[in-house]
Amino acid sequence: MKRGKDSPRPWLCLLGLLACLRLVVAALLPLSPDEAYYRIWALAPAASYLDHPPMVAAWIRLGMAFGGDDPLGVRLVGVLAGAGVSFFVFRAVRDLLPCAAPALAWRACALLQATLALAIQSVVMTPDMPVLFFLSVLLWVMGRIVAGGGARWWLAAGLVAGLAFDSKYTAVLPVAGIGLWWVGHGLWRRAPGQGRHWAAMAGGLALAVLCATPVLWWNATHGWVSFARQGGRTADWHPARAAQFLTELLAGQVGLMTPGIAAFFMWGQVRAWRQARQAPGAALLACFVAVPACVFVQHGIGDRVQANWPLVIYPALAVATALVGWRWARWAVGGGLLVGALVYGQALFAPLPLSSHADVALRQMAGWRGLAAEINAVARPGEFVAACDYGTAAELATVLPSRAVVGMEPRWALFNLPHDVTGGGIMVCNPRRVFDTDVFASVDRLGTVMRGRGGRVAEPVGLYRVQLRGDLSAAERQAMARLPVVGGK
Repeated sequence: MKRGKDSPRPWLCLLGLLACLRLVVAALLPLSPDEAYYRIWALAPAASYLDHPPMVAAWIRLGMAFGGDDPLGVRLVGVLAGAGVSFFVFRAVRDLLPCAAPALAWRACALLQATLALAIQSVVMTPDMPVLFFLSVLLWVMGRIVAGGGARWWLAAGLVAGLAFDSKYTAVLPVAGIGLWWVGHGLWRRAPGQGRHWAAMAGGLALAVLCATPVLWWNATHGWVSFARQGGRTADWHPARAAQFLTELLAGQVGLMTPGIAAFFMWGQVRAWRQARQAPGAALLACFVAVPACVFVQHGIGDRVQANWPLVIYPALAVATALVGWRWARWAVGGGLLVGALVYGQALFAPLPLSSHADVALRQMAGWRGLAAEINAVARPGEFVAACDYGTAAELATVLPSRAVVGMEPRWALFNLPHDVTGGGIMVCNPRRVFDTDVFASVDRLGTVMRGRGGRVAEPVGLYRVQLRGDLSAAERQAMARLPVVGGK
């Protein structure tokens, strides 16, 4: 393998410029519905939540403490963590693949940062960024173990693995890959101080379980609803559509990596497998990727794999590119950055007349303030504003600070929020959705407004004047929660 002779300075400058650009984009983009929903989590702390573990809420709460209750505050920690991933990827390359020159380690960082996946996840706050960050740290910690850093690093590995689980459940897959490596490669047999080694491993496992305990406790006290929700995805099984699902999985990953970087990622894995017998670091990278990849392919045989699920293997894919001696990395990085820049430009300025189906930013982020103005034009003093889906309710809580915003779904019963909703208000719902009218004494349709920007429609929104029944049951009241609006009112 050729050693990289180019200076790391251009890669460092590139990574610094990317971090600055992403801070600006994160400040300018409106919140997506999921981000607005996670903001509610941050303002209603809990040990876990229906959809995911609590790490994303903790990061948002921390960011809002420094950046304020606005898009930059919600995303601040995620943007900084996205930049910080590069440090741990660099160190992982140096420890797992000591034959790689420093320039190749910086190149691996640039390839990861230039993916469309990182371009997106660095400027929107979802559980994917926390899990990416902690898995990058985990790779570095495992690199310390492979490099002979001492048994105590197993304690750090357990701690970081537990924090990754607290970010997203899919973290268990690459951690299982580490278990496969430990069993299959047998590096532990050659480690000095066997007693200390086993004690540290037991301590690391205990730390991982300790970190996961709040999530497990919350699920146990809430009927295991979160695990059931995630595990329930396997209930729909359509093997006759396996070709479609697997094609979508492959195409989606090539798109999120961008084609040039995908070539580096794939060839890096080939090289890792080829060197796995001789090099424990290469074997670790191969197992770290193989277990999640096999699970996602197996799932894709009978059901759709969401494009963001495989992001848990991206740090390891990037580290393995240090085994690839190709000289056209700048073209791959440049292509990825160009795609990311086009996505940013479309999201911010919408130069292309794309439909809401093709323009995700239009579909999710556009027109919420205009919708708020339409609601205020018809709402009477003292009326609440409610929504039939969690994303719309959360978005309205960010753009209607002067009104009580109410979420009306069974999921809201799981939140530590006020449930004393009474009287009447405006119900906001996409006309294609069917909402529960049993809780209302009256429902009067006011009309339909179009949420969007620049003459392009994101979605039609139906407005209804509603009056709650006076004899609502306790369960019905629990499913209605007053959401914290901007300013904490």
